[in-house]
Amino acid sequence: MAALTNRLLRAKNGLTFSSLPIFKITRSFSSSIIHNKDKNNVQWVFLGCPGVGKGTYAGRLSSLLGVPHISTGDLVRHELSSSGPLSQELAQIVNQGKLLSDEIIFRLLSKRLKAGEANGESGFILDGFPRTIKQAETLEKVTHVDLVINLKLREDVIIEKCLGRRICSQCGGNFNVASIDIKGENGGRGMVMAPLLPPPNCESKLITRSDDTEDVVKERLRIYNEMSQPVEEFYRRRGKLLEFDLPGGIPESWPKLLQALGLDDHDKKQSATA
Repeated sequence: MAALTNRLLRAKNGLTFSSLPIFKITRSFSSSIIHNKDKNNVQWVFLGCPGVGKGTYAGRLSSLLGVPHISTGDLVRHELSSSGPLSQELAQIVNQGKLLSDEIIFRLLSKRLKAGEANGESGFILDGFPRTIKQAETLEKVTHVDLVINLKLREDVIIEKCLGRRICSQCGGNFNVASIDIKGENGGRGMVMAPLLPPPNCESKLITRSDDTEDVVKERLRIYNEMSQPVEEFYRRRGKLLEFDLPGGIPESWPKLLQALGLDDHDKKQSATA
């Protein structure tokens, strides 16, 4: 981890930064990438548009495998809640639905990796990074990425999910009040996602993220879709991309994702020893 931080900082200093505005799996990787890897030292990346659930599934895999989950979204939110020198600049960018510059992202990521070094962390599951082809190229120069998991979900569902997001102002817990029930067309499969409701002690303390308005969500999706294609192709050409279409909510999607990753037995063994 220390070597990664040092290489990332060197790569950052060498760049010129500018602001940047049904169940289906597509494999573009060899299964040996997963099976030959020490599960406690994986170096994985999660891709997917805002609101798709990267943080949820990356966090679950982090707990299952015992490797740190590093979310650039969480890093940004943490910085926004602080009184640090970046907070005002970040607030203006985020509230407009724009992407952060490479310089800011590398600064936040380097800070997080340094903190991880002190705790003896190894391996990582990156969530929300890289988002641009330049970030992907830089990451390749500083470390090896084993696998890239690209989560996909229909856009109307993503918008409804984003508008239903709530945060407890006291404990920081993330919830979702959206109840999604989309009927399939012409006999096709629909999609059901139950709400993730808060416990009674959090109900009166729920707040909505300032950037979770329909206009901002749509703008974030437009920018992401514009930027994501080159990044997906970058990893597809390297044989590291797993494209996973979420078939529904967590109860339906989680077991299928574990199966796609060859981790269903790993999960059963952990449950048996818990």
